[in-house]
Amino acid sequence: GQTLVYLTVTTEHRQRWLAADEPHRLLRETWLAARGWLVGYYILMPDHLHCLCAPGQGDFEIERWLSYWKDQFAKRHGQRHWRWQARGWHHRLRSDESFEQKAAYMRNNPVALGLAKHPDQWPWQGIVHDLGPVTLT
Repeated sequence: GQTLVYLTVTTEHRQRWLAADEPHRLLRETWLAARGWLVGYYILMPDHLHCLCAPGQGDFEIERWLSYWKDQFAKRHGQRHWRWQARGWHHRLRSDESFEQKAAYMRNNPVALGLAKHPDQWPWQGIVHDLGPVTLT
């Protein structure tokens, strides 16, 4: 089956700049262009992001792709304080069930943290690439 990875990336010093329109737009554009890995469902929280991703074009290790899109994002935004922690945390998902569980956890994260009353109210989430039949319930 397809390799699917759950990725978490945190802002440097857990600064709360990520859940906003400009970072959201720039990250989507960056992920569309950085096709070494494909980002399926993602959610931006104030100080971290989660995404479900899969290998894309070429043969890139996930850490190389992660460094690349962070660098491209930094070149586009021009904000000194918009920085990431050096590495991300990633875990290969072993079954469709764990994929569904991670997607549900991600989707409900803003509700669990008291940032939204319903997952659909959180504007900083979406799907960049279709990674296959996944239901977000």
